[in-house]
Amino acid sequence: MQPSIKPFSQACENNKHFILDRIKGQFQAGTVVLEIGSRTAQHVTFFAAMMPTVRWLPSDIPENLATLIDCLDGDLHANIASPFALDVTQNPWQLSDADSDAGARVDGVFTANTLHIMPEAAVECFFRGVGRVLRPGGKLCVYGPFKYNGEFTTASNEQFDVHLRSQHAESGVRDFERVDDLAKEQNMQLMNVHEMPANNQLLVWRMRG
Repeated sequence: MQPSIKPFSQACENNKHFILDRIKGQFQAGTVVLEIGSRTAQHVTFFAAMMPTVRWLPSDIPENLATLIDCLDGDLHANIASPFALDVTQNPWQLSDADSDAGARVDGVFTANTLHIMPEAAVECFFRGVGRVLRPGGKLCVYGPFKYNGEFTTASNEQFDVHLRSQHAESGVRDFERVDDLAKEQNMQLMNVHEMPANNQLLVWRMRG
């Protein structure tokens, strides 16, 4: 029997170096970072190799967990914890089973290309969940496309939004002002908005002490 071909994301492969350049200064040695929506594990394995003193907690929704486990099979990075299921709408988030050292709190949260897939209500749950698990001084890094003042940054992002909503009416490119308000409600302060390739941004918030 031939081995199964693991899922692969060309977008992850294209953007991982650019994201690394922005996040490597956010997550310090000895910190624990939760990745939400790890799926093909391309980001977490690359970041773990490039940032070996940071401990990574890969997670995905329950229906994607088998894929994530398969994609991590054979990975030799000691700083990657066992993958676990995380539905952002659950309350509270269960992290302790994934890494006993992390307990119920983490020093950082990273996610890429997830907020426009989630329903709007799940985006709200996402920020509430981050607000509960992120330690004071911790960083939230979110990568993806955003609208500003209700306007798309490019025609391609507008077309992407139409496609997303055709798949699920509650998905779509999020308004930057809305997600920043949700972060503020959780006592997080916007630190940076990094322009990224392919009409994306990397947003960085810091949890106030």
